[in-house]
Amino acid sequence: MIRVLIVDDSSVVRRMCSRILSEAEGIEVVGTAPDPYVARDLIVKLKPDVVTLDVEMPRMDGITFLRKLMKHYPMPVIVVSTLTAKGGEVALEAMSAGAVDVVCKPSNDTALGDMAVALVDAVRSAWHARGRLNRPLPVKQVEHVQRTIATSPSSLSLIAIGASTGGTAAIESILQAMPPDTPGMVMVQHMPAFFTRSFADRLGKMCRVRVREAQDRELVEPGLALLAPGDRQMVVRQSPRGFMVSVLDGPRVSGHRPSVDVLFRSVARAAGSKALGVILTGMGADGAQGMVEMRKAGAKTLGQDEESSVVYGMPKVAFELGAVERQVPLSLMPHHILAAL
Repeated sequence: MIRVLIVDDSSVVRRMCSRILSEAEGIEVVGTAPDPYVARDLIVKLKPDVVTLDVEMPRMDGITFLRKLMKHYPMPVIVVSTLTAKGGEVALEAMSAGAVDVVCKPSNDTALGDMAVALVDAVRSAWHARGRLNRPLPVKQVEHVQRTIATSPSSLSLIAIGASTGGTAAIESILQAMPPDTPGMVMVQHMPAFFTRSFADRLGKMCRVRVREAQDRELVEPGLALLAPGDRQMVVRQSPRGFMVSVLDGPRVSGHRPSVDVLFRSVARAAGSKALGVILTGMGADGAQGMVEMRKAGAKTLGQDEESSVVYGMPKVAFELGAVERQVPLSLMPHHILAAL
């Protein structure tokens, strides 16, 4: 049974989240708190497995509380944020402070259903992340890759990356090691709308490659990484001018929109042996079947290993299906990507 504490200053949100989680199999809400001070005492008393945390609260904001919690009592935390541009920026700040996932507060009845599914999935993923929190990124090894492989010639035309829980930090560490002339990259990170724009903007400020949220019919160019927009599917197609992305409405695939499977399958068709696929930390199996198709089409494939994954789900399934040629730790992933070029 996964024991959850809900922290939110809104009694309506506390009741809503309590109802959603209490109805889910294998989850128990052990308490609720209207602010971080009450939450602090309940965490010590109840010892929950997972905490859901609002970021805008009285007396102490959620980010400040999260930083204190990760320092003194690290545990899986899910941020519950508003679906706005500002909400996306705050959520990313929270994930940088140690949160493992983010879920959007609903704005209407339809969104409530989506939020319920997302919240339950996030709690289960967060529970699997316990014991793997606050791992420092291997900065020295990433810097070494930058110095020694940055000028490697490229025979590949496209790099496709897929990730979920824990993926924001993993993608950040990989992209920071990429030289400016890296082949074009296309990426799916399971995140809501608005949040992907904030994530792409953040990456663009810290990386030598250009990073932005993908737009429909945008060309995939060397030195450019395109991130699939939240709540949209993204596929790669061939065009007279090279590889191009299409951003589409459509159903969830493997439970997700954007879906790594959708991206990887399109890369298999469009790029074949000219592509490299990378599957990173995440709960579930999204991307595994798509990577199978990539490998059958002649693409090179890499998967994050168990030890360095926050949640060893997606890369595990892909490996067990024979889709992953080599499993490597996150610290060496930039090296292996660049060595394959």
